Amino acid sequence: MLLGVLRLMRFRTDGWDLIAGTRQMFLNSLPPLLAFPVLSSLWAALQGGAITLGLTDLLATLVALLAPAVLSEALARRWRCDAAWLRYAVGFNWCQFAVAIGGAAAMFVAASLLPAGPARASAAGIALLGTAIYALALQWFLVRSGLGLGSLRAVAFTLFVNAGTGILALGPTLIAEGGRH
Repeated sequence: MLLGVLRLMRFRTDGWDLIAGTRQMFLNSLPPLLAFPVLSSLWAALQGGAITLGLTDLLATLVALLAPAVLSEALARRWRCDAAWLRYAVGFNWCQFAVAIGGAAAMFVAASLLPAGPARASAAGIALLGTAIYALALQWFLVRSGLGLGSLRAVAFTLFVNAGTGILALGPTLIAEGGRH
């Protein structure tokens, strides 16, 4: 499994040969994604953070992590590539976890090498932007190779899942903020 994820992250289609598309493997791919937001919310609560804000952030993060599976399954079914969806979802989840770890490491390294100030902030911002661009390219590759969609459909699929996830995760918070003003 790990070798498959590493190959996919290097944009190698043979990584799919090492990914099992079973319900159990999908369920196994969820705890690593969910562990960091749950632990960070608990940590914030233990440090005296606002429980309500921590819970709201946790729920928004959980929606952001789970929405891609729901949205991608619906679109895969609509575009008749749902037979490959479960394996795609397993690979997607594990790659998302690995991208998060890699992005955090890149930002840590960028921030550690420079003294505090604008240069450190710029380096961290560049690392974050690079991670985001890589993540989108990887998502497009996973859709194209995992679901067998053409290039333009893979772009549309990737944009739909990301935009839908953003709306689902951030929409309620933005609506609540708008109601307070």
